[in-house]
Amino acid sequence: MNSNFITVQVEIDAPIAHVWYCFTQPEHIIQWNFASPDWCCPSAENDLKVGGKMNWRMEAKDGSFGFDFWGTYTNIEDKKTVEITLGDERKMEVLFAEQYGKTTVAERFEAENTNPVEMQKAGWQAILNNFKLHAEQKLG
Repeated sequence: MNSNFITVQVEIDAPIAHVWYCFTQPEHIIQWNFASPDWCCPSAENDLKVGGKMNWRMEAKDGSFGFDFWGTYTNIEDKKTVEITLGDERKMEVLFAEQYGKTTVAERFEAENTNPVEMQKAGWQAILNNFKLHAEQKLG
């Protein structure tokens, strides 16, 4: 198992309850879970409970490539943290913290061994940046 951990984060100009909702509800996940405009997330299943499964499909819009991002929830603290064991046994943790009406979302996960760490970090940061834009646009 790779012991390289990658952390990405954003600060969202929205209260934590809204951010949590946008992060965990499939109708929102499909609107932000991709790194660039030429990709999409056509489906998302999210059984948000310990032992529950998540499966978020990511595809190139031209149909040239796609994959399932999936795992099992191992710990959930409402509006604070989710921990997931991904399908390839890597661990992932997402932390939520609110201060002065803004919410920080930080993701920490084990790097995979196929792609360079910096490339992985850039991709995950791009997805989280997309999430920030979605959550701020849907506020109100």
